[in-house]
Amino acid sequence: MNLLPQTLSSDTLQIVQTTTFEIFDNLSSKFFIRLLIDIVSVFILIRLIFYKNYKKADQYLTFFAFNLVIFLITYLLNKVEMSMGAAFGLFAVFSMLRYRTEIISTKDMTYLFLVIAIGLLSAISKGGWDELALLNGIILFATFLLESNWLIKKEFTKNIVYDNINLITPDKRTELLADLKNRTGFNVHRVEIQEIDFLKDATRMTIYFYE
Repeated sequence: MNLLPQTLSSDTLQIVQTTTFEIFDNLSSKFFIRLLIDIVSVFILIRLIFYKNYKKADQYLTFFAFNLVIFLITYLLNKVEMSMGAAFGLFAVFSMLRYRTEIISTKDMTYLFLVIAIGLLSAISKGGWDELALLNGIILFATFLLESNWLIKKEFTKNIVYDNINLITPDKRTELLADLKNRTGFNVHRVEIQEIDFLKDATRMTIYFYE
């Protein structure tokens, strides 16, 4: 268990310890304060806003990993001379990422954009911790307002296959909405016809409803 101290000389151990402490000294309290603000901001965004509205826990790793990697890379690059154009170029590269194995919804991409923006902002902001907390707070508050029903009533959509094509004509729209409300249990207020299959007497449509 104590092979390492016996193998290394006292001078070597002292050098290792000195190097380790120098690494922590180079990471000033400013780094840890910014990291804490960044993690708290992303936690509020994902756990208290995103999950509360969409109940999707499978994106936790993606959002937190993207944010942490963006923060660390940008913070380290910020120690060298880097123009604002280069910073936004790095931001653009990460924001254009797509998964090839899975289709990402617009909402998921929006939140991915937000966690990247928070990580980038937390790393390169030149102000103090109070200014950084205020900027992140503005992003969180704006997202909360947009996701709530305070500014505008939230509208949800679903794509369905509907088998009663006799009701899809414009003059029977009231009957169609009533039938959809009865079948789905949603408060459907409008529909969009995507495709009509007369051979199967069915149609693909998008229904819009409020919770």
